[in-house]
Amino acid sequence: MIEHPPARPSGQSPARGLELVRGLGAWASMAIVVGTMIGTGIFLKPAEMAREGRSVSIVFAAWIVGAILSLFGALSFAELGAMIPEAGGEYAYLRRGFGPVWGFLFGWMHSIVGRPSSLASIAAGLMRFLGFLVPAVAAPLFTVHIAIPFLTRWIPPYDFVFTWAQPFAVLWLAGMTGINYLGVRLGGAVQVFLTAIKIISVAIVIGVAFFSPAGPPHAADPFWPAAGQSLALTSSAFLAALAAALWAYDGWEDLNLVGSEIQNPQRNFPRALIGGVTFVAIIYLLFSAACLKVLPFHDVAASSHIASDVVAHVAGRSAALWITVAMAISALGSMNSSVLSGARVPYAMARDGIFFKIADGIHPKFRTPARALIFQGVLASVMALTGTFEELTNLFIFATWIFYGFAVLALFRLRQTEPNLSRPYRTAGYPWVPAIFVVGALALTVSEWLQRPGRSTIGLLLIAAGIPFYRKWQRGARHNA
Repeated sequence: MIEHPPARPSGQSPARGLELVRGLGAWASMAIVVGTMIGTGIFLKPAEMAREGRSVSIVFAAWIVGAILSLFGALSFAELGAMIPEAGGEYAYLRRGFGPVWGFLFGWMHSIVGRPSSLASIAAGLMRFLGFLVPAVAAPLFTVHIAIPFLTRWIPPYDFVFTWAQPFAVLWLAGMTGINYLGVRLGGAVQVFLTAIKIISVAIVIGVAFFSPAGPPHAADPFWPAAGQSLALTSSAFLAALAAALWAYDGWEDLNLVGSEIQNPQRNFPRALIGGVTFVAIIYLLFSAACLKVLPFHDVAASSHIASDVVAHVAGRSAALWITVAMAISALGSMNSSVLSGARVPYAMARDGIFFKIADGIHPKFRTPARALIFQGVLASVMALTGTFEELTNLFIFATWIFYGFAVLALFRLRQTEPNLSRPYRTAGYPWVPAIFVVGALALTVSEWLQRPGRSTIGLLLIAAGIPFYRKWQRGARHNA
C-alpha cells in the first residue's frame, strides 16, 4: 500500500502561509511551451544531427520520431497536469503514484543535475551566437588537458578550453534569475514577448531559404545511409540524431512544473501542451528542410551556427548578424522560461522538508520561490563555467528522460490506484500512446549510456547520491512530527 504524505494546499509554505499566484494565463502557458522548445536547439542541433546521422533520411526520421515522442509525452502529461495541477510537475506525480522516495529522486535529479545543466547549456548556446557577432568572445584564454587515470576508456581525455563566453554566460543566468525573482507575472509577460521574437526569427530563416534563388550546383546530398552500412551502425546513428532532436524539442513538460500557477489548468494544460508541440514540430521540419535547401549536407554538419550560415549564404554577413541577434534573444526566451519553471521543483521539495532549507519559502513581496531561484542559478552558473554546449545537453537528455518515462508510468499507476480521481482531460490513445512513450524513453536512455558511458554513469551516481540526503531529511521530518 502506498502511503501519501499529508495533503497541503498546493504551493503553500508552512513557515509563512504564503502561496504561489495563479498568474499564468492561456497565452503565457502556450508561450512557456513554445518558448522553451524553440531556443538554442533548433539553431544549433541540426549540425550535430547531420554529423551523427550521416544521411538526410536519418536526420528527418529523427525529427519525425522526436516529434511523435514529444507529442505522446505531452498527451500523457496533459492528463497528469490537469489532474494534479501542483508545483513541481513530475515530483508531484511520482510522489503520488509510487511514493515519496520516487518523487524525491526526480526532484533531486532535476534540481542538482537536470535543470542546472539545461540552463547552462542554453547559456552556452547563447554565447555561441555572441561568438558569431563578436569572435573575440570565443577566443581561448587558457586550455587545460584533462585525463583521468584508469578511466580513459569511460571518460576520454579532452581539452577544457576557457573563454570569455563562460563568465558572460553566468551574467545572463543572473539576469534571467533576477527577472523571475521579481514576479511570475513579469516572467510570463517577458516570455510572451521573447517567444514572439523567436518565432519571427525562425520564420525569417525559413523564408529566406525557401524563397532564395537556387545556388550553384553541388554534389548530391547523402539521402540514404551508406551502402553496406550495418544495421547496428544505422541504429546507433539514428539514436544519436534522435537524442540531439529531443534536446531541440525539450521544454514541452515545463508547463507542468508551474502547475499551481496556471489559470484554469483543466483547460489550459491540454491546449498549451498539444498545440505547442504540434506547432513546434512543423516549424522544426520546415527549418531543417530550409537549411538543406541552401547548404550542402556536409556544410550543415560542419557548421557551428547553422542559421547564421544559411542567412549569410543567401543574403550576406550583415543580414546574418541581424538574424543572430534575434537568435540570441530567442535563447534568452528559453532561458527565461526554464528559470521560471525549474525553480518550482526545489521549492516544492524544500517546502515538504526533503531538500536543502535554503530553497524553501515564498518572497513576501514578489510571491516567487526566491531562494530556490537563487539556488538554481548558482548551480547553473557553476556548470556554465565548466562545460560545453554538447556535453551539457547530452547529460541533460540522459538524466531527464529516465524520469519522463517514470512519470508516464505513474499515469498508469494512478489509473489503477485512484480510478475516481477527477480527470478533466484523459490521454488520447490510452494505453498505447503512453506505452510507446515509455518504450521510447527507455531506448533513448540505454542508447545514451552505451554511447557515453562515462558521462552517463556520473549522472547516475549524482542521482543516487541523493538517497542518503533523503534518509536524513526523512528522519528529521519524523523527529519533528
